Amino acid sequence: MTIDINDLSLKELKDLQSQVAKAISSFEDRKRKEAIAELEEIARAKGFSLADLAGVTVPRKRSPAVAKYANPDDSSDTWSGRGRKPRWFNEALAAGKTPEELSL
Repeated sequence: MTIDINDLSLKELKDLQSQVAKAISSFEDRKRKEAIAELEEIARAKGFSLADLAGVTVPRKRSPAVAKYANPDDSSDTWSGRGRKPRWFNEALAAGKTPEELSL
């Protein structure tokens, strides 16, 4: 494929430049994925995962916290018991309620 770039307009040159940049990026991504797949296969054949050998820890996925307490004035306002106590929870405790009375 031969392109005479001297005959192209500025817009055509910029389009060509964009296409070349995308082609280079996709080529590098494709080669990186192939290399990772090869390395994973070698590691798996030896009884390891690539993450084990690289010393990379996979972050564990935390499930969303389940609501344990509800605002007595607005039941849609809930709190899981994690993190900072909401103002309504502190006010209810100050008013003499127990956490069990606020639980769902």
